[in-house]
Amino acid sequence: MFSQPMLFLVILLGIGLLAKNQSLIIAVACLIIIKLIGMESKILPTIGSKGINWGVTIITIAVLVPIATGDIGFKQLIDAVKSTYAWIALGAGIAVAIIAKNGLILLTEDPHITTALVFGTILAVALFNGVAVGPLIGAGIAYLAMQIVKLFSS
Repeated sequence: MFSQPMLFLVILLGIGLLAKNQSLIIAVACLIIIKLIGMESKILPTIGSKGINWGVTIITIAVLVPIATGDIGFKQLIDAVKSTYAWIALGAGIAVAIIAKNGLILLTEDPHITTALVFGTILAVALFNGVAVGPLIGAGIAYLAMQIVKLFSS
């Protein structure tokens, strides 16, 4: 029952509690419960393969709520394109989406890098009150950095 993965999860739970990071606490607690009830072989592969897509979908829904509630409409969109900051935000959104796409490529081609990315995300969430969107964008940034290193080292 107390395997290495379970010990690792309990340590992460402790870090989450010390850092008072609700997202990390809930995530780790869910995984511990899934393991304790013996459903890990049925549930964890699905979460592992589809979880990022589910998370992106949930984040997208949350971002679109102001449109659905009417807080953001065409008037706000038109007003926004008149703002320099809105154009900067638009460019940043495009850049992040492209960088994240390359992160998926990296995670597919070099899956062992996932360990470092996940650990970096956990540290950022637990110690710096970060948000756990890190593995995907982190992989994208790592991919971009690796391409730059390749460019200058060849």
